[in-house]
Amino acid sequence: MDNRVEAYILKKEKWSEELFTLRRVLNELPLEETLKWGAPYYTHNGKNIVGMAAFKNYFGLWFTQGALLKDTHQKLMNAQEGKTQAMRQWRFSSMQDIDIELIKSFVLEAIKNQKAGKAIKPQKKPLIIPEQLQKVLDANHELKEKYDSFSLSHKREYADYISEAKREATKLSRLEKVIPMILGNVGLHDKYRNC
Repeated sequence: MDNRVEAYILKKEKWSEELFTLRRVLNELPLEETLKWGAPYYTHNGKNIVGMAAFKNYFGLWFTQGALLKDTHQKLMNAQEGKTQAMRQWRFSSMQDIDIELIKSFVLEAIKNQKAGKAIKPQKKPLIIPEQLQKVLDANHELKEKYDSFSLSHKREYADYISEAKREATKLSRLEKVIPMILGNVGLHDKYRNC
């Protein structure tokens, strides 16, 4: 058992008893306990199976490939409709909401799916370059070369940054800001990354 998980649970005073109950249930199953993304996570053979977290109004479990689970009891929900494809969560608001046998059956089914190689892979959205950026790229060979050398995620960051602006003036202002960054081979969010 991971001491960091216990520290996480103790910090969540409102839900500590409930989280310790979920932890006990998960630790009875063939899972390895760890901390990922700042919250308890349970893996099987190095693959993410289920996470546990607590918030102001609820606590819950997050099944990494929850969309593949047979949810005949209608307990699982998509936290971000339209964004999240595979992950599903089960929210609880009291100790009475915890159905130990159903939790175990979901986890064992998730492990079985993982062993069988079943997984929903994230769909990559296409890179859509806004016309303001495209015009500048077409007119400036050096800028186009530098932009093309970026990874898809870096290209998308720049494209989204410009296209997400509502006003044309803001789009042009953002474009002016990013041109030197692209020429300097700097990603839009590099200063926030651990390099």
